[in-house]
Amino acid sequence: MGKEVERAKIAVSKAIENLQVVIVSSGDPGVYGMAGVVLEVVAQEKVNVPVEIVPGVTAATAASAILGAPLVSDFAVISLSDLLTPWEKIERRLEAAAQADFSIVLYNPQSQGRIEPLAKAYEIMLKHIKPDTPVGIVRQAGREGETATITTLRNMLNCEIDMVTTIVVGNSATKVVNGKMVTARGYDLSN
Repeated sequence: MGKEVERAKIAVSKAIENLQVVIVSSGDPGVYGMAGVVLEVVAQEKVNVPVEIVPGVTAATAASAILGAPLVSDFAVISLSDLLTPWEKIERRLEAAAQADFSIVLYNPQSQGRIEPLAKAYEIMLKHIKPDTPVGIVRQAGREGETATITTLRNMLNCEIDMVTTIVVGNSATKVVNGKMVTARGYDLSN
């Protein structure tokens, strides 16, 4: 974190030299990844270098697959990191998503020195989401040491959560089925 612009400028300068350049970004480069800053640097430099963005698997979709199917309906993804986004804007987004009954995916929930954003997010969500709503907590999704826990909003803060954790908060249609989170879409299963 913090070196994205530098990485993008180096990559673009190498591309201008006619070298083939690849920037590796975890997850999907277009979702909290490097694609945006690379496109901005290319435009700022006023150069004509081709940029191909290869989609990847986001932490949201990786965590969803590990947990079951909590994101089969509308959902919101919100980063709790206020490094590039003012906290007031994050709060408004959390409030809107919780009021709108979206399933909510939280990125960058907390670190050793930054625990306040998750506590604030928890309080905001509790105003609009029932405490017994299923919540999935996935650490190191798709990586060595991966762990997954299904709990409730009420008990969410009792789990181990850090910067490599993705939190999936269900909506009013989310339930736990055979140990997996499922957000019902309203299919008629009686036929």
